[in-house]
Amino acid sequence: MPIFDEIDRLFKRWQRFFEEMEKELEEEFRAFTGSAPRISFRRPGVYYYGFEITIGPDGKPVVREFGNVRPREGKPVVSEEIEPLTDVIEDEDKVRVVVEMPGVDKENISVTVSDDGKKLYVSARGGDRKYYKEIDLPVAVDPKKAKATYKNGVLSVELEKREKSRPGGVRIEVE
Repeated sequence: MPIFDEIDRLFKRWQRFFEEMEKELEEEFRAFTGSAPRISFRRPGVYYYGFEITIGPDGKPVVREFGNVRPREGKPVVSEEIEPLTDVIEDEDKVRVVVEMPGVDKENISVTVSDDGKKLYVSARGGDRKYYKEIDLPVAVDPKKAKATYKNGVLSVELEKREKSRPGGVRIEVE
């Protein structure tokens, strides 16, 4: 099954990443002390990585990665900012965006909609956690009618779709 092949591919990629990271840390320790480490006493940072598997509208599996570890030409890069797990749900007249950002206070969360209403920007800082995500919206929304709530580490943003032009607007005479 293709979905299990994708999971296996992701697992092998991250297994190689952690093996390479361990080798690099051993080499740095050896260069610093002149001997191999007996115990690990350094915390290299916070690694936050995960993936979500859903079924797309075409019936095919969609794998989305999230966290602060990103693959970059050979070596993964660890960022200070965590890309949170995000869901975008489109209803008939609204778009709802749900973002998981545990460990921050609502006063430290920033939510912005682009001028054209097609992107949502979410960022937050709290303690040792920093989150940032640019979210492409499926349709243009009205930023003036947005509502956001934050509870138990989950940000929920409700956005109204922009009104579409309807027949019966301004009549234009044809010459």
